[in-house]
Amino acid sequence: MNGTITTWFQDKGFGFIKDENGDNRYFHVIKVSNPDLIKKDAAVTFEPTTNTKGLSAYAVKVIPESKHLYIAGERLKLTAIKSYVVYSEEVPADAHIDKENAVLSVGLLMNSIKPKAVKPGEMRTLKKLAITTFHGTTHIFSEDEIDIEATIKLLKV
Repeated sequence: MNGTITTWFQDKGFGFIKDENGDNRYFHVIKVSNPDLIKKDAAVTFEPTTNTKGLSAYAVKVIPESKHLYIAGERLKLTAIKSYVVYSEEVPADAHIDKENAVLSVGLLMNSIKPKAVKPGEMRTLKKLAITTFHGTTHIFSEDEIDIEATIKLLKV
């Protein structure tokens, strides 16, 4: 069964899990296979049981948080990200988008369904996200490829 740790009393060695049915279940640290990962709001799997005091859980396993982030086909290790910055850049409005290699957003698809009349030399502002790793690599993604705001939320976690 799946659940989430809602309460954890580290000094006492026990806590509570809210299971997939919405029930609260007691668990003790000795019933957890990876106790070093126990924390509030952590996702877990467990075997449901009952004891004299009510619902409980045993064979609890905390699901480790992902150490990688996938952005437009790029796999970035979270601990390798040194910094990121969002900036805007003026680009030609008729700039070609590589539809073979881009992860297309709904907005981009909608724009391609109803092509806009573009005057030669017309410019548009394009928001971009640059992520720099400790290895010195910089990955640049545009709002035509990814949802920048959603990606920033993932980077802040």
